[in-house]
Amino acid sequence: MRVRLATEDDWPAIWPFWHEIVEAGETYAYPLGATSEEARGLWFDGSRVVVLVDGDGRVLGSAKMGPNRPGRGSHVGTASFMVDAAARGRGVGRMLGEEMVAWHREQGFAGIQFNAVVETNTAAVRLWQDLGFEIVGTVPHAFDSATHGRVGLHVMHLDLS
Repeated sequence: MRVRLATEDDWPAIWPFWHEIVEAGETYAYPLGATSEEARGLWFDGSRVVVLVDGDGRVLGSAKMGPNRPGRGSHVGTASFMVDAAARGRGVGRMLGEEMVAWHREQGFAGIQFNAVVETNTAAVRLWQDLGFEIVGTVPHAFDSATHGRVGLHVMHLDLS
């Protein structure tokens, strides 16, 4: 498996798992019912987008990353991740996460902030903590989970200084 920069040609492989993840209503606040073109615009929004591919070139996951805020907040990065359900448990999220941390370090970011990690997404919370992120706060009832109702959103941070 390897991580490479994504191109617009990768979107047809990303779209099915992007759509499945968003429509499940458990981890992202992207709009439900987004068309493929709307979703592509949200994912390829000027951020650095990568894909993780297997030996056959099949896209197993994708991540986007860049500054969390413009201007005076641009020294802190952020990222979002999507992993195909068929590839979960194979280290795809970890490899994408490690790539994201390394890239932010190489680019000179002071830290990485995740604005909204759903507290019931325990696999993601555990992964980010394994990679050194800390929960710096939780906004109560800020995410409307399809399964759990209103749950908290963790703000997570990794200091790169």
